[in-house]
Amino acid sequence: MNGEVDIAGVYMPGLLVLGIAALLLTALLTRMLGAIGAYRLIAYRPLVDLALFFIVLGALVLLFASDAPLP
Repeated sequence: MNGEVDIAGVYMPGLLVLGIAALLLTALLTRMLGAIGAYRLIAYRPLVDLALFFIVLGALVLLFASDAPLP
């Protein structure tokens, strides 16, 4: 992935763009987990939501990184 992303003439760091995308995907996943009732089995929901955000962010970084090896 390139270091910067051009959005309407404004250069933004690539990690910021991926962080926003990860935040939106995490919000979607937490709604889905809440809808199926998975949060009834979890003792501390904010910690699980934070871990889910970092898992999604790491997956996006690996997906869009140009020099990272895929397993």
